[in-house]
Amino acid sequence: MTDLPKTAEPARARLSPRKKQQISRAVQYALLVVALVAIVLYADWGSLAQNFAKVDVAEHALPELFTIALRNTIIYAVGGFVFAFVLGLLLALMRLSQVRPYRWIAVVYIEIFRGLPALLIFLMITFLPLALPGFQVPFGTYGQGILGLGLVGAAYQAEVFRAGLQAVPKGQTEAARSLGMSATRAQVTVIIPQAIRMVIPPTTNQFVALLKDSSLVLFLGVSGEYVELAKFGNDLASQYANATPIMVAGVTYLIVTIPLGYLASRLEGRKGRKP
Repeated sequence: MTDLPKTAEPARARLSPRKKQQISRAVQYALLVVALVAIVLYADWGSLAQNFAKVDVAEHALPELFTIALRNTIIYAVGGFVFAFVLGLLLALMRLSQVRPYRWIAVVYIEIFRGLPALLIFLMITFLPLALPGFQVPFGTYGQGILGLGLVGAAYQAEVFRAGLQAVPKGQTEAARSLGMSATRAQVTVIIPQAIRMVIPPTTNQFVALLKDSSLVLFLGVSGEYVELAKFGNDLASQYANATPIMVAGVTYLIVTIPLGYLASRLEGRKGRKP
């Protein structure tokens, strides 16, 4: 018996990669439009404005927001950054040292303070007077906040510096030694300055991180003239039973951190374009 001829299957239309990409993009835009329409139609804008953007509550927050809260946030962040910068550089040098105990100390510190939540460090600082009777952190509340931020920031800054130090060509050290410099002088006058220039972008990001982490100072129980933005917003929100002060504090953080983040990106891009 002869086989019956098979009917030809209809050729399937094949979409080109470009067409698939266009369809995918159209679907994504459609989903976005649907989500926006749903938000516009179903959100209670009056309630949101009343609870998160009440003008009279914001007006009460504005004067002290800048004269106390923002000022203290900058004090905590800058102080913690300077502390972290110095200690981080020291830890990086210890991490790269040929003396094994120095390396061990640096590794243990970095791993512990990078592994622990920053909040836990601040809570530990509050118990220092109990653990060390008679000991007081210099500069009082400011000192406690700076200490907490500095201890945490130093662990991360140390790794930034270590990467920068290792990125400096070894020929720089050899050239400095050939000019009669000692190893220490070559490190201080040649290697470290070059490493610091290399790590300016990530160091800027570290400062932004410390600026945001300054909100953890509220767990030290600060009050009055020592409050920073997060504590200030939280206290006013509790006083007025309204979230507007928290929103105002958040916007203030963004006003400071977004330009700094943009600056870090520009510095990173400029560094990448250098031959």
